[in-house]
Amino acid sequence: MSAFASELANRQPLSQQRLLATSIPGPRSLELMSRKLGAVAAGVGTTMPVFAERAGGGIVVDVDGNQFIDLGSGIAVTTVGASAPRVVAAVQEQAAAFTHTCFMVTPYEGYVAVAEALNRVTPGRHPKRTALFNSGAEAVENAVKIARVHTGRQAVVVFDHAYHGRTNLTMAMTAKNMPYKHGFGPFASEVYRAPLSYPFRDGNRDGVLAALQAIDIIEKQVGAAHVAAVVIEPIQGEGGFIEPAGGFLPALATWCRENGAVFVADEVQTGFARTGDLFACDREGVVPDLIVTAKGIAGGLPLSAVTGRAEIMDAVHIGGLGGTYGGNPLACAAALAAIETIEAEGMVGRAREIEDLMLARLRDIQGRDSRVGDVRGRGAMIAVELVHAGTDVPDPELAKAVAAASHQQGVIVLTCGTYGNVLRLLPPLAISDALLHDGLDVLAAALAGVR
Repeated sequence: MSAFASELANRQPLSQQRLLATSIPGPRSLELMSRKLGAVAAGVGTTMPVFAERAGGGIVVDVDGNQFIDLGSGIAVTTVGASAPRVVAAVQEQAAAFTHTCFMVTPYEGYVAVAEALNRVTPGRHPKRTALFNSGAEAVENAVKIARVHTGRQAVVVFDHAYHGRTNLTMAMTAKNMPYKHGFGPFASEVYRAPLSYPFRDGNRDGVLAALQAIDIIEKQVGAAHVAAVVIEPIQGEGGFIEPAGGFLPALATWCRENGAVFVADEVQTGFARTGDLFACDREGVVPDLIVTAKGIAGGLPLSAVTGRAEIMDAVHIGGLGGTYGGNPLACAAALAAIETIEAEGMVGRAREIEDLMLARLRDIQGRDSRVGDVRGRGAMIAVELVHAGTDVPDPELAKAVAAASHQQGVIVLTCGTYGNVLRLLPPLAISDALLHDGLDVLAAALAGVR
């Protein structure tokens, strides 16, 4: 046994409690931040000024020994936990066998097994195929490629507030300019934007009517015969955890089916039990033609996928899909272990328990503070939209201040939204109720303390 493996075997379980051992940031984090500024490109920012050393369950430990309650999950990546036992064991075993051969050169069983698993668990019982990639943006871009080949069309329809990635095409598909698009143009062409259902801001709870309004714009400005794909996040992520009104997604999927367009669900952030269903589309019984997954797919290792109808996926010529690292064997081993963990430990049900706890706590706060304009979300994907008191005017400075105050008290909280005024809460499904309550206590105190 190596010295590192011996250390892991002898390491004590991580205590599941918040602990402030130093000021935030502590001296070791300050030292590392100084090194970061001298070595890492300035464009790579960080939400918090602390450096992680260890993580597990609902806790992240920094290099100074501070223990933070994790309400971020590495932006929805460590859904099964940052060091889930099955994932750790699977990666260790695979690393001892081989770390890479390139599936396109000498393939291996792990890639095939992940494809089989995704074909099984994603919505719909039709014949499917899967291709594996590295990042969510890469998978979104490949979904567009596949849809264009299958349909022989070029136009891609996306929605207000959307976030799809940082590559050239996915920047074009992303709605928010700063920081994702500013100064990086020109962008890929044939990308068109339609209005989203945003109940808190448009006041429309009729999702079918909202879909018809979007479809009217698509038909007038793009033309149904030109649309290769309609790409949508079932619940938007970076855009503000916006959940369209009921009926919006099914109406769009029906329009795509009737007009020969490919309906693509971007479940990069919502997939793998995050929303209290295995996939967010499941809630309304929507079966996408293609589904894009990443983030929670592999317990923290870089992996993404496009899964979809066999006749669409197989439209691309041999050699048209791939990449040197796509479906890396370590990531495939982790993905199989993450899916097993979700199923064996009932994590879909756990996400719904987290939803009930968090919504009850947050709506109680909303009832006492008119700066909380909306509390929304599903499963362990919950948002608090902050506004100027008694209005619907976004208050990004308040969101920033509440997040910063929470960080200082040992709770990892993220912000998002087109207006920067949304607190997003993404705890790992391995978190305990006790940690959730403690984290929400801190969040409530932070909000009360900012005036």
